[in-house]
Amino acid sequence: MRTRGTITHGLRRRLAALSALAMGAALAVAIPTPASAAARVDNPYVGATAYVNPDWSAKAAAEPGGSSIADEPGFVWMDRIAAIEGSAQAMSLREHLDTALDQGANLFQVVIYDLPGRDCAALASNGELGPTELDRYKDDYIDPISVILADPAYANLRIVTIIEPDSLPNLVTNAGGSAGSTEACATMKANGNYEKGVGYALHTLGAIPNVYNYVDAAHHGWLGWDSNFVPAAQEFKKAATSEGATVADVTGFIVNTANYSALKEPNFKVTDTVNGAQVRQSKWVDWNYYVDELSFAQALRTELVSQGFASNIGMLIDTARNGWGGSDRPAGPGPQTSVDAYVDGGRVDRRIHAGNWCNQSGAGIGERPTTAPEPGIDAYVWAKPPGESDGNSAPVDNDEGKGFDRMCDPTYTGNGRNGNNLTGALPNSPLAGHWFSAQFQELVRNAYPALDGTPGGGGNDTQAPTAPTGVTVTAKTSGSVSLSWTASTDNTGVTGYDVFRGGVKVGSTTTTSYTDTGLTASTAYSYTVKAKDAAGNVSAASGALSATTSAGGGTGTGALKVQYKNTDSSATDNQIRMGLQLVNTGSTAVNLSTVKVRYWFTPEAGASTFGTACDYAVIGCGNLTHGVQSSGSSAAGASHYLEVGFGSGTLAAGASTGEMQLRLNKSDWSNFNEADDYSRSTTTSYADAPKIGVYVTGALAWGTAP
Repeated sequence: MRTRGTITHGLRRRLAALSALAMGAALAVAIPTPASAAARVDNPYVGATAYVNPDWSAKAAAEPGGSSIADEPGFVWMDRIAAIEGSAQAMSLREHLDTALDQGANLFQVVIYDLPGRDCAALASNGELGPTELDRYKDDYIDPISVILADPAYANLRIVTIIEPDSLPNLVTNAGGSAGSTEACATMKANGNYEKGVGYALHTLGAIPNVYNYVDAAHHGWLGWDSNFVPAAQEFKKAATSEGATVADVTGFIVNTANYSALKEPNFKVTDTVNGAQVRQSKWVDWNYYVDELSFAQALRTELVSQGFASNIGMLIDTARNGWGGSDRPAGPGPQTSVDAYVDGGRVDRRIHAGNWCNQSGAGIGERPTTAPEPGIDAYVWAKPPGESDGNSAPVDNDEGKGFDRMCDPTYTGNGRNGNNLTGALPNSPLAGHWFSAQFQELVRNAYPALDGTPGGGGNDTQAPTAPTGVTVTAKTSGSVSLSWTASTDNTGVTGYDVFRGGVKVGSTTTTSYTDTGLTASTAYSYTVKAKDAAGNVSAASGALSATTSAGGGTGTGALKVQYKNTDSSATDNQIRMGLQLVNTGSTAVNLSTVKVRYWFTPEAGASTFGTACDYAVIGCGNLTHGVQSSGSSAAGASHYLEVGFGSGTLAAGASTGEMQLRLNKSDWSNFNEADDYSRSTTTSYADAPKIGVYVTGALAWGTAP
């Protein structure tokens, strides 16, 4: 999870190889040559050459514009028992593995997807096994797969599995008591066969040294609410400790499998407010705590570690179909006339409702498969091969166990899971997993970043974005300057901004704000910003802005104070814990959305990325934001700070927020030494804390900054 780079592609053979494989399938299977297993690694995608499925690649290359992505690696789906042995139309699992060796690949990706009573909430992807056929799942499906994957001939392949998409999340949300619940999901929750099946798959496949199991964890628009988030992590832990499995059998988790949720929403944050209304109150966000997959995946990872999964677990994000590019992609935030206008005008996810999942109109190819693109993320992957249908738009007789789900019918007006909205599905779609040419071509047209050789792609786009305007300082300290600016516009869409200090690039961002750290107190700096697009076109620089950092060691004199108590008896364990409460000592109410509280500390050795959590707050943990930043201070015990913010609301004169219990950890869970931390005290009852800063609209209002 530490190295960024495009996943290298293993495909070197084309259609001629397919005919050779078809001939070879009829021959006797050769006895595999023993091979020593490759050393196990933390992130299987680092340094990997991933397998490209020639079945999919040939179909993609035959479509207009498809050659630009035909060499991208993706997952092979084992969606029924017959898929293991293959057919005249599809390669067997062993043929796929042999072809991976022929390609020179050292990473193979496969979806394990045939649970009893599979996908109890979506008829389009129902499976062949009945709710009680757990033994058949084990004997006829998992065991034969495990025999093949354990063949010594494949010992030098890193084999990444996705374990049973949609199964465990359905037990959390659709097994009783909610608008989207189904009788089939209630049955699977009652008989426990989802948990037993997942546990058996993890235990059996996890025993193979070169297999890396990733458990499906739905997406932010499914599990992002507080009523689902922690219960989902607990459900994953329950399944991962069933049927002989342990958390050691889990390499990580994957989100957004076969879904369309945006990787990042660059034009708004969940903490934004419009006319006093939080983004969470908008109809689209609907009180969810997350607005995109990256923030959800990173937060879920922290929660999973706290539930007992290994501290080095990684997350995968399926980006095959969540690009949302094309002419409908917003270039900046929506109008601030209302919170709904702000969100709907700025969101890149253009679905009618986040609960819509079948063959979504307007979707595009997303980020290409990429290794370790963000902290905690092992890779962006293509789990659902672009061009393979999610389900049929009208009833189709078939022998694959797949039903007709009205969520794939563009005329259907919805159900409780999508707020009774239209489905947004494309018409004339075939059975799930079958090739859907019209959808593939739309995905290519709407790709973001755009594809070479397509409108807006690197081969045609030569128009640079407009220069950013309105660069302003939003906050500053003795060691940092925070900037914001007005979004640029572009003919295909702005992908990000580069920030320059004194003409030298100091950082990049996909949003219209940036904080420059590591600065010197009482020093003037000059900043400019440039916009860029997917084709690499860069705008002219914004007008220069001069900003002077605050004096070091300043003391606030505002009408707020913070009180602290130490809730951690050990100064040398792997978490920093504390209780805080903010008190208004003035005579007028304070707008909490303008307030930040900073607790300074040093992480010593170990990871430089952090997880944070709120365990309890009188005002509700959902009303708090929290994260760790580098302070840029050279003062002892103050290289970083935990910053706590407030989503909205006011604090009346003389009032207190009440207790807020917070904690933080390094991403590798190594120990701290808190004894010399600038803000730490040993008091175990609330007392004024002059070494914890309170900032109002960026100015120090309480405490002494380091």
